[in-house]
Amino acid sequence: MKTESKISAKKSWAKSLARPAAEFPLTQLSVKSGKIPEGLRGTLYRNGPARLQRGGMNAGHWFDGDGAILAVDFSDVGATAVYRYVQTAGYQAEEKADRFLYTNYGMTAPGPVLLRWTKPVKNAANTSVLALPDRLLALWEGGAPHSLDLETLETQGIDNLGNKDSKFAYSAHCKRDPITGNIFNFGITPGLSTKLNVYQSDFTGKIVNKATVALDGIPLLHDFVLAGKYLIFFVPPVRLNLAPVLAGIGSYGDSFEWKPELGTQILVFDSETLSLVSRGETDAWFQWHFANGFVTEDGEVAVDFVRYADLQTNQRLKEVPTGETRTDAEGTLCRVHLNPQTGKVIGIEELLDKACEFPVVPASEIGQDSRYIYLAMYRADVDIVAERYGAIARLDTQNGNLTIADCGENRYPAEPIYVPDISSEKGWILTVVYDGNSDSSEVWIFDSNGLSRPPICQLELPGVIPLSFHGTWKSAV
Repeated sequence: MKTESKISAKKSWAKSLARPAAEFPLTQLSVKSGKIPEGLRGTLYRNGPARLQRGGMNAGHWFDGDGAILAVDFSDVGATAVYRYVQTAGYQAEEKADRFLYTNYGMTAPGPVLLRWTKPVKNAANTSVLALPDRLLALWEGGAPHSLDLETLETQGIDNLGNKDSKFAYSAHCKRDPITGNIFNFGITPGLSTKLNVYQSDFTGKIVNKATVALDGIPLLHDFVLAGKYLIFFVPPVRLNLAPVLAGIGSYGDSFEWKPELGTQILVFDSETLSLVSRGETDAWFQWHFANGFVTEDGEVAVDFVRYADLQTNQRLKEVPTGETRTDAEGTLCRVHLNPQTGKVIGIEELLDKACEFPVVPASEIGQDSRYIYLAMYRADVDIVAERYGAIARLDTQNGNLTIADCGENRYPAEPIYVPDISSEKGWILTVVYDGNSDSSEVWIFDSNGLSRPPICQLELPGVIPLSFHGTWKSAV
């Protein structure tokens, strides 16, 4: 188990979370430097916790903040942006009351202890986004998505995607097959008999197939991977202790327990039929995010993900809203080789021995062998316990070359998003950077083949965008 750092100092990144973010209307963006590429046409959407304080109180965990969506649109006349909170029922009620009212991942509801378990859990709609042809979905894994207007970001309400389950949960990390257009996702139905629900949707988002398998206990499952004709889940040895939650004395986040003796369970599904192909078990580890997966020439499956030794990462993320992180808990990029027919791990290798997160590949290469992985990293020679990611990078999985874009002192980029050029073979990397030197936010555009060079364009945003989680790109064509 990792230990806590004895040295603590509030860093510049903390200012981005120190007060609730302010919405802004559709605004033409000023170019700070460079020029917007002519082939960059479409919209960048990002989601993240934007309000972590109410009534003089702080949220219990970074995961508790109310979600707000940033949309940056690139057209022939330049770039515009709009930023709005997702108008969930919980957000509206707490805005009116000016205080926290609900149970959440890291919080228990106010009021008598014995009645806290009866209070609903607030859908924070704060984790990721899915762009569909006619609407945008704000995703949060504990419940149903919220539907928003693609241009104005006006909240249209809960969207069940045609599902009639009253306990419908649709996770934040859906996977879109670039070949078929099918969209895959999952949700957990907790209880005495916990269920993993696997969903297949058509390109409109409508669920057309569903499979359900039983799980042992209530795990902490955040992401999965599409690997060719397979959907693969790594179920880490984390289980929810319901007793403190039901007694009203502990939050969900604080009640997850690390149980390494259980090992990591591997579930492999057929992506066409959603039938369970195999279940396996291997060493204990934890992961939040996968980069990608693919079937090799010999029929094995390779899965790339950020691997953690244990669950201390949960404590570290809990500390983020306080503005001071003390827990040393970082992951490294690894590749697991497994037999999909048995779920047995054949081998595991470390692709990158540096702390990193938010790994992504081009959307057109999801589920296939993708040479490049883009991710967030720390700047060289910083205290990684106290700091947040200050660089983005590209890893060449064929030769191990790492190209780093250092954003500079007190500048913090979000997850890098690969964007294809609409008129050439070029590609761009978009990220939203919080500049702690000027307490402002910007959109930076890099040449995907030139991350070691300065951004080719920097755009000024009209307000601060707090450190966020995930985003997506919707092309104009």
